[in-house]
Amino acid sequence: MRRMTCIAVAAAMAATLLLAGGRPAGAAESINLFGWSEYIPQSVIDDFTKETGIEVNYEMYASNEEMLAKLFSGATKYDLIQPSEYVIEALTKEGKLEKLDVVELPNLKNIGPEFRGLPHDPKLEYSVPYMSGTVGIVVNTEKVKDPVTGYRDVFQEKYKGRIVILDDPLEIVTWALHTEGLPPNAVNKENVEKVKPMIATWLPLVKVYDSDSPKTALLNGDVDLGIVWSGEAALLYNENKKFQYTLPKEGAHRFIDNLAIPKGAPNKTGAHKFINYVLRPEVSVKISKEFPYTNPNVEARKLLTPEERANPASYPPGNPKLDTFRDIGENAVLVDKAITDLKAKSGA
Repeated sequence: MRRMTCIAVAAAMAATLLLAGGRPAGAAESINLFGWSEYIPQSVIDDFTKETGIEVNYEMYASNEEMLAKLFSGATKYDLIQPSEYVIEALTKEGKLEKLDVVELPNLKNIGPEFRGLPHDPKLEYSVPYMSGTVGIVVNTEKVKDPVTGYRDVFQEKYKGRIVILDDPLEIVTWALHTEGLPPNAVNKENVEKVKPMIATWLPLVKVYDSDSPKTALLNGDVDLGIVWSGEAALLYNENKKFQYTLPKEGAHRFIDNLAIPKGAPNKTGAHKFINYVLRPEVSVKISKEFPYTNPNVEARKLLTPEERANPASYPPGNPKLDTFRDIGENAVLVDKAITDLKAKSGA
């Protein structure tokens, strides 16, 4: 599953994708859903179709950038997308999202108060929180005996070739910003240049870049530690308690992935029905059980077992220092270029 840069980067890819074409938009009794990989259980889609008669054409992506490029190319007309919080902010500024009809979303009441009033969509007028989570450190404690509590602890020479990280330029840059004591949204040319030397020492240590399923390399024993999505860490923890999840002491990113309707969607009615369906507690809890991120649906959380609510990756204990990303506009281009160049130099 998961995240990347934003509109400025994605627009550069759109023309290429437009030439490649795409499948036709859904018919009246179908919706085209473009969502994160490993994020929506097939059983939820199947049950929605059984109940409503609306077929769901589910196409998957691995980053916000990929989603935006396809969206802007116009190759396929999507009815629903799953942008992260800062992408919602950017798309709203650009007038690229339909305003939601709250009358058609009675189950919106199930979204908890901590997911309302946020900068990307204060009134939930354009988006509905789907799942939330954090980005943190996973350690195979059978292989790594020293304490690993921050980014510097991960990127040590002794762990060279034993590390998996997200293949996500913005995430990587913000880890370095945190390490330098800078807030994650302080992304500008000066600060990116400041942290590039640090990142240049980090990347040669990495064995695997994976935003789709970073847990796989850990489960297979290909690596021993890494920086991953919390839902992936939760699955690892459920598999074996030797996989311990820690939020970096310097600070961590809390992401909020949402359902939103792109401007000009062919089947807005069907899209609203799908959103309202997954907001049902008994449906939302199915998603949590298969993909154990932090569920914004407080009524669905009540249906989780005590063990599921106690998973430290799904619901981090204490009061951790967490930040959500904001739209960084054109600075996304320099972030993408900086990491692409550094990865090339590192031989990645």
